[in-house]
Amino acid sequence: MPSSTFDSRELRNVLGTFVTGVTVVTTRNTEGKPFGVTANSFSSVSLDPPLVLWSQSVTSSSYPAFRSADYFAVNILADDQVRLSNHFAKSAEDKLKGIDCILGIKNIPLLQGAAAHIECRKVDAYPGGDHVIYLGHVERVTQGVGRPLAFGQGRYMVPYAHDLGPMSLGLKLEHPVSPKAIDIAGDALRDISQQLGNYTLCLSVWGNHGPTVIRFEPGLQPVSKLLRTGLVTSVTRSATGRAFAAFMPEEITRSFIEEDFRLSRFSDESEILQRDVFKCELEAAYKTGITRSANLEPSLVHGISVNAFSVPIRNSHDQMIMALTVVSRADRLSSDHLGVVPLHLKQAASNIQISINKESFK
Repeated sequence: MPSSTFDSRELRNVLGTFVTGVTVVTTRNTEGKPFGVTANSFSSVSLDPPLVLWSQSVTSSSYPAFRSADYFAVNILADDQVRLSNHFAKSAEDKLKGIDCILGIKNIPLLQGAAAHIECRKVDAYPGGDHVIYLGHVERVTQGVGRPLAFGQGRYMVPYAHDLGPMSLGLKLEHPVSPKAIDIAGDALRDISQQLGNYTLCLSVWGNHGPTVIRFEPGLQPVSKLLRTGLVTSVTRSATGRAFAAFMPEEITRSFIEEDFRLSRFSDESEILQRDVFKCELEAAYKTGITRSANLEPSLVHGISVNAFSVPIRNSHDQMIMALTVVSRADRLSSDHLGVVPLHLKQAASNIQISINKESFK
């Protein structure tokens, strides 16, 4: 029988099973100062008239501003705006300073890049225990192009279509890789490995969970037993992942990049340093057409220090469809971006690309 008594933690856990979207509600107080607060309590109420509601803790530092304001805007966050959600969830002075915004009705700030904006005139406010419930009349709506961010069970989530499953997250590719293209590239791996000096090669595609190894050639000195078909590599730390991050459309990779930043950060590593290293590697990739992962410390995957380079393989529409990667023990492969091996790897990818495009026109 269900328990008839419960504590606040139990209630919080149960309510957390109800997955919601994530919003940042913004306003200006009577002096014109902007305020913003993260809220997943937003809900639609009525279409005719158009009404929405959200609730705010009465202990929130911005509560006086929202209590006195006549207008507010609901910014429905996109799936790459986790940092904004965390930013506005914390108490701080002038939280909108340095945040990219446009001005909406009554000069209320609207967050750039949001999945949608709903601008409202406050109709009324109702007491709700330790919260106050605001009812708003919708005055204007705008919709962006991003996928909405979700939250449930105490963590951020990415929604996907139930009938397609997680596959729907990766269906933005206009021209996905064909089985024939994979065969052409896979058949070339052994010859390329020998030409490079018998290094280990990997062929990867963009899968439902990010960069995924589909073929590999172990070479004379295999890196480790953990390098195998089906391995999903880090988007931000591996050479393969950085190739997809650099050369595929941002709208496909950005949510994976943000999630990888969170999951792959070392305990003693700052987020600023993590992002700066990633940015520098992408900038080098834009100049050379080659991405790199140079590990001075033992790899978390292989347990030894490895260096790797990766290059894109494109289709006839100049869209990246695969990544060709060389990986080796660090003492066997220089980390020089323009070394002999990465430059030969780039030429090999170009040759594969030519063969694939020839086949597509037959």
